[in-house]
Amino acid sequence: MKVTRIGIVGSGHIGGNLGILLGKAGYEIFFSSRHPEALQGLVAEAGASARTGTVDEAIAFGDVVILSIPLMSYRELERETKQALKGKIVIDTSNPYPERDGVMAIEARQDSGGMGTVVSRLLPEARIVRAFNSVYFEDLKKGVNKKGERIGIPIASDDPEAIDVAVELAQKAGLDPVVVGGLRQSKLFDVGTAVYATSASAREIKERLGIE
Repeated sequence: MKVTRIGIVGSGHIGGNLGILLGKAGYEIFFSSRHPEALQGLVAEAGASARTGTVDEAIAFGDVVILSIPLMSYRELERETKQALKGKIVIDTSNPYPERDGVMAIEARQDSGGMGTVVSRLLPEARIVRAFNSVYFEDLKKGVNKKGERIGIPIASDDPEAIDVAVELAQKAGLDPVVVGGLRQSKLFDVGTAVYATSASAREIKERLGIE
């Protein structure tokens, strides 16, 4: 699958910074949020191919959609928005924080399949791939950790093409992808795991997760 256009739904710390990196790498970027008029700074940083607008416009624009919203916001997505995501490769970066997302986050943390399966139930007709959720946004901007190694990005999906896309985007953003496995394996890099928010390199991630 050739990816040239990326729609970003939720242009905060992760979505916004990732959009900047990918815009600089040559992709056409469409930032969106509930207040697209506030995103002009991101557009300026991402380059001439970037633009901003509504969530529905971003979804329609993107060959791929990066969904970077709070977990609680999934339940607020309109039926039309979920329908628009049908069949799309959706790179999900969400994390469950009880102090922000309430009971929904507690339940997600207890789910045996991790956030990957939680999101797949919330968006059953999208092609979900988990990636970019485990990196701290300030480190995402730098691309390298304190040791000078490229930051590793764990990736999990049941969709081989979605994995390939996430791998490509991680590489183009200057990061080092690590394919962990199917969607249920995303629990290995959820909040509280040995690789979450550590800025670990691909080598360190593989060591900690026992991946060859």
